[in-house]
Amino acid sequence: MDLKGKRVILASGSPRRQELLAGLSIDFEIDTRNSFEEKYNPETPHSLVPALMSEGKSKGFHRDLEEDEILITADTMVLCFPQGEGGMEQSPILGKPHSREDAERMLKLLSGRDHEVITSVTIRDRHRMLTESDSTIVSFKDLSNEEINHYIEHFKPYDKAGAYGIQEWIGYIGITGIKGSYFNVMGFPTHLVYRMLQEFIE
Repeated sequence: MDLKGKRVILASGSPRRQELLAGLSIDFEIDTRNSFEEKYNPETPHSLVPALMSEGKSKGFHRDLEEDEILITADTMVLCFPQGEGGMEQSPILGKPHSREDAERMLKLLSGRDHEVITSVTIRDRHRMLTESDSTIVSFKDLSNEEINHYIEHFKPYDKAGAYGIQEWIGYIGITGIKGSYFNVMGFPTHLVYRMLQEFIE
């Protein structure tokens, strides 16, 4: 992609986002310094939270952008569909687990169910900001306690929304189907990022 003299900054410490952006053959630098505090109103529709978080990260970047700079931020959340009638009004949000117990709770919640992975991407320069989101439906088989414990013990998924990585062991043995972008589940919908950058630079 011809960046037309623009310098791309990825404001994410995620190794997966860094790997996927590099896979688009785009030169970029990494700068994760940010003042944004990741909080949201519980009454906000949960499907909108990733976009609010991504835009918050962009606006909270630690300095003003130069004329030739483009900033990319992203946020991924897992929404676990409620089961049965008369349950929760909104699908519960699963972010990154704070502990082993939290990771175990999340994986037990995802076991044997479908869930939605939403990643929002924000691209900004000094003059405008663009945010778009992508959604993927993921199906898990019933996971045994032994499988959950093995995964947490050996892969320590504390930096992953929903406490799992689709590209890791738990994805190999547990995921029975996906509808949508595989890379979106990894936290960076590459097709969307590429198109957004093209539109942004034109």
